Amino acid sequence: MGDRVAVVWDESFLSYDLGGDHPLNPVRLDLTVRLARSLGVLDGVGLHLPVPATDAELERVHEPSYLAAVQAAPTSAWDVGHGLGTPDNPVFEHMHEASALVAGGSLVAARAIAEGRADRAVNLAGGLHHAMAGHAAGFCVYNDCSVAIADLLAQGVERVAYIDVDVHHGDGVQAAFYDDPRVLTISAHQHPLTLWPGTGYARELGVGAAEGTSVNLALPPRITDAGWLRAFHATVPSLLKAFRPQVLVTQCGADTHREDPLADMSLSVDGHRATYQALRELAETYADGKWLVLGGGGYALMRVVPRSWTHLLATVLDRDLDPDTSLPADWIAHTARLAPHVPLPTSMTDECDPSFVPWDNSAEDAVDSAIRDTRRAVFPLHGLDPDDPRD
Repeated sequence: MGDRVAVVWDESFLSYDLGGDHPLNPVRLDLTVRLARSLGVLDGVGLHLPVPATDAELERVHEPSYLAAVQAAPTSAWDVGHGLGTPDNPVFEHMHEASALVAGGSLVAARAIAEGRADRAVNLAGGLHHAMAGHAAGFCVYNDCSVAIADLLAQGVERVAYIDVDVHHGDGVQAAFYDDPRVLTISAHQHPLTLWPGTGYARELGVGAAEGTSVNLALPPRITDAGWLRAFHATVPSLLKAFRPQVLVTQCGADTHREDPLADMSLSVDGHRATYQALRELAETYADGKWLVLGGGGYALMRVVPRSWTHLLATVLDRDLDPDTSLPADWIAHTARLAPHVPLPTSMTDECDPSFVPWDNSAEDAVDSAIRDTRRAVFPLHGLDPDDPRD
């Protein structure tokens, strides 16, 4: 599969740097690519260079006045508004250029698929799913996920399914396509009563002809691999089968991990690996193998994100890594110099078993309540029986 996968990467992505001790530190991208290279995951893979998105491409999902504010912000002497200059989204030098480059990377990946040059494509720097049409939010300036989906539609793709496995609700992408029946958005996230941004309830379904194309799986805090995968498999495959997407877009935030400092889920790197493999199978089964892969959140910068996303790259490239694979000595030495206070893992596993019991509509715990809430809200709108485990 390697020759049919477009991997978009360049060190210029590291310029998307919110500065100081901001949680979204680009070191996580650098360490991921270093680890993937050291383990041979990227051997023989020709990398595709990102090209900045144009204003016209960004304006498919963002307001012109917002682009103007982003462009002016670094040199502006007054409050530019639009969610810029906040602790979450501080203004930084060349903010527009860095943000447009991330969005352009996702466009390069999307077009490789739309133009038939690749079946799969990945931009780990992407996944900035919180940015709204007219304002920044949640560390995200431009919503590359939405920009890429809008471009796929402009290229003639008729149905796109977007799956968001970040711990936070994929609110910006949902908002961008809330009234568009061509896009199915599915977000599996920590329950909005317990985590920012406070949206993503099962009752958020889309409007008009798009009712039923916004799907939200709001899960309880502290959920483990077994519960998360149980809920995922109880909802997502059936909806994809009914929707019949031509391209599957996935936002693969790694902040569901038990060590992530910004959330309260309890997944492991092993659970992430199982999730990525499930997404690959879904793309093959329901989207004719067309799979656009984007990064996302993840703030355990040294211990978690590089391992999780190296598994993601390996999965996309069909070069799956044994969880017991040892971390290379050169990578450990480099990372230890950056963060000598952080005890580093020694292998690609958390030694967790990600197996799960499939949902059968018999249990009464919080995970199964979440499954039922989502299925009962949206399944009938797709002609599916919410109470029948076979649907």
